Amino acid sequence: MPADIFPLFTVHRYTGLIRRINTSHLFRMIRIRRMFQHGQGVVTLRESFSFSDFQRAVTVAGLGPAMLMGCAVHQDAQFAAYLPAPTYKVSLPIPAALKALFHPTAPAPQELVSSLDALTRNFGGIAGVSVASVDQGWLISSNGERKLPQQSVSKLWVTMTVLDQIDQGKLSLDTPVSISREDFTVFHQPVAALVKDGQPYQTTVAELIRRAMQMSDNTCNDKLLRLVGGPDAVREFIARRSLGPIRFGPGERLLQAGTAGLEWRPEYSLGNAFAVARSRLAPSVRKAAFEAYVADPPDGAAPLAIAGALARLKRGELLSPTSTDWLIKTMEAARTGKARVRAAVPPGWTYAHKTGTGQDLGGRTAGFNDVGILTAPDGRGYALAVMVGDTNRPVRERQLLMQQVASAIVANHGR
Repeated sequence: MPADIFPLFTVHRYTGLIRRINTSHLFRMIRIRRMFQHGQGVVTLRESFSFSDFQRAVTVAGLGPAMLMGCAVHQDAQFAAYLPAPTYKVSLPIPAALKALFHPTAPAPQELVSSLDALTRNFGGIAGVSVASVDQGWLISSNGERKLPQQSVSKLWVTMTVLDQIDQGKLSLDTPVSISREDFTVFHQPVAALVKDGQPYQTTVAELIRRAMQMSDNTCNDKLLRLVGGPDAVREFIARRSLGPIRFGPGERLLQAGTAGLEWRPEYSLGNAFAVARSRLAPSVRKAAFEAYVADPPDGAAPLAIAGALARLKRGELLSPTSTDWLIKTMEAARTGKARVRAAVPPGWTYAHKTGTGQDLGGRTAGFNDVGILTAPDGRGYALAVMVGDTNRPVRERQLLMQQVASAIVANHGR
């Protein structure tokens, strides 16, 4: 076991169905009321206190039932006398994905649950939908546990990392930044047009964030990424804030090159050089790279985790009040995805969001997403993540799926 991982509990396996878990002081279980029921091999565990964050996370993740089926958890030495000697022992660290995400405090409206489940189930392809009520505390998820390609949705985590460093006094919105040709990435990068005659474009952190979040400018996003310390800094923010199963990739250059089946070269950032190089690849190479990305995206994230993170953002749990307000207002002014969720937002409502769209191959798109915070005129908010990982359905039908999710949320709000 790596030295930096401290085992919180140890599992002993027995030849029978009974198992024993010896716990450290970091994972205390107080007062087990009853251990055995209906004979050896069937065990019921009851506690006289509220679950800790870790215990709740274990239960939600499904490890609780798996561990407690035919097992007992104990600290009192007297229980060991009833158990035979173990045949082997293995120590288990806490998986990062089990950290607290969003703890529902109220049951979700059943009609909305059924509506969203039907939309996801009847959509041809891999899609996930999650909705969290910011104010009422319920959470709905339909295929929301699967890690789906984020693409430009991941710009959200870069921006949050920047604002977190601003909250710490390491940066400011007015920090000067320059963009040169060496900063160019691939695909959508309108800021490149502002770099003229070989002279860098002088700007600020605030403008880079606006361009990245509102226009989905890849060059601005990757410049911010390098400014905060690279992908590891963003991953550290995600882990420190316990956002759950959200991966962050290597940046636009390497991510897009790998998805296409290419190795990154600086010349790909100029003109249509990337598209030309990609078109020259053998179809089998492109397809293999595309399939590998869709199957296990390095920037994959669970819609459930994204919706939970956005709800926590709205509640002010991730950033300072000033940074929270600034970010949400910036997202409300996004110019992308007008035919996605935003097309179904009624007058009087606001929608602060980020879209993400991946590369196409044979009518398939490696990620087609819209995530954000939908706020009603009365101030009640809903965090949502609608993500399509892989499908042959035309773009219009993907957009309609997102609009239907928004319409279902609005209709439920009026009940």
